[in-house]
Amino acid sequence: MIPGIQHRKRFAELSEQEVLALAISSEEDDARIYRSFAEALRPDFPDSAAIFEDMATEEDTHRQWLIERHKARFGNTIPLIRREHVSGFINRRPIWLTQNLSLDSMRAEAERMESDAQRFYLKAAQSSTDADTRKLLGDLAAAEGGHADKAETLAEEHLDDEARDREDRESHRRFVLTWVQPGLAGLMDGSVSTLAPIFATAFATQDTWTTFLVGLAASVGAGISMGFTEAASDDGEISGRGSPIKRGIASGVMTMVGGLGHALPYLIPDFWTATIVAFVVVFIELWAIAWIQNKFMQTPFLKAAFQVVLGGALVFAAGALIGSG
Repeated sequence: MIPGIQHRKRFAELSEQEVLALAISSEEDDARIYRSFAEALRPDFPDSAAIFEDMATEEDTHRQWLIERHKARFGNTIPLIRREHVSGFINRRPIWLTQNLSLDSMRAEAERMESDAQRFYLKAAQSSTDADTRKLLGDLAAAEGGHADKAETLAEEHLDDEARDREDRESHRRFVLTWVQPGLAGLMDGSVSTLAPIFATAFATQDTWTTFLVGLAASVGAGISMGFTEAASDDGEISGRGSPIKRGIASGVMTMVGGLGHALPYLIPDFWTATIVAFVVVFIELWAIAWIQNKFMQTPFLKAAFQVVLGGALVFAAGALIGSG
């Protein structure tokens, strides 16, 4: 049994005072999450930051309302009870898992928070046999549902079409700089640079297992090198390219993927079957690179395809000639 699980209470076992205390702590936690979102967004997305700040204020208002009800019914001493103390209660992700979310992800997280809370309170109200507790849980469910409507109202208040377009463009730019650009560079490096050693080994030995091992080593080594190089080259503070760790992961993983794509076919024992499959994979990789360049980097497709296919063909030819010689 997981330590601490046996000490949790089921929601049905909570007293009315404990339900109020749980609601108070939950409202406080959600307000803090919204303020952390606002703080993270304020430098680049001030309009959306204002929305989350107002949502936090709404949570404070409901918390104060719950506190006043607790004072009137049970006095000033509020029991310490939190989500993690109650079995099956909605949980929030740790702040270190939410502080680096994108703008769209923060919006989606906020919607999930309100929706989860509303569903939980509705379910709890339906299972309650005490009239006062049932009313309390119903009121909380209505309040959470109102939060979602309030979020839409605040979005209309703070985000006009121009502001929304501006923030969407900035969010897209950051996504491209942090994930797409390093990932594309890694995919290009892994797909093209490993062609020569893999196919040179293939034609020199005509041994599929040896070729696979060389391809695996080249792909993993290139991925590690590209990942560390990308992460160490720019901390993102001045360039605005985002977290170096994210960029390093994108670059390193995509480099390995690009190399392994045409190394894995050599797990096939028959040499020519493996080589033909590897040719097909290389073709798909190169056209995928051209498509990504066209979609995210606005490079004309034919131009991107010509550059990538020509470069790949030259590297492949070099590897094949060296291996055959």
